[in-house]
Amino acid sequence: MTRPLSPTDLKRLHRDWRRRTDRRLALLLEDVQQPFNLGAIARTAAAYRVDHLWLVGAAAAEFGNAKVNKTALGTQRYLTWTGCEDVGAAVAAIRAAGYHLVGIELADAAQPLFTCALGPATCLAVGHEDRGLSARALAACDEIAYLPLAGKVGSLNVATATAIALYEARRQEWSAPS
Repeated sequence: MTRPLSPTDLKRLHRDWRRRTDRRLALLLEDVQQPFNLGAIARTAAAYRVDHLWLVGAAAAEFGNAKVNKTALGTQRYLTWTGCEDVGAAVAAIRAAGYHLVGIELADAAQPLFTCALGPATCLAVGHEDRGLSARALAACDEIAYLPLAGKVGSLNVATATAIALYEARRQEWSAPS
């Protein structure tokens, strides 16, 4: 009979996956403004061991508010983040930290995320809930990727898309030959 994992078994399971995880993964959030999206992204980022978040515009202004904290359930304490004045400053910091910048966007130059060979240090960039990434952010990306969708809905909520993209980045790492 199958049973839920005990707290001790759950800790062992997560410890095993942490041992398999050594690639650096970061996020750039450009003008993501809804507190519930920011909180969900923070919680997912902590779960997938994101090393750093760069927050631009509305994302930086809203990151510490009560609604974000409520959705994140206190997981921000596991994250390191930097608020940036503009996307140029964020990109400069991302490059200085040695990250390959991959924009997640429905754009004509985009390729399916699963076809991108994500390397040892990847920063995924996501943008505003309605407008996506700015032209300046897209121009700064090393690659632009999208999440293939098979249903009748043509796009995803930014927090959901970020969660899928983070999982794909870790999945590539975990399934790579040792």
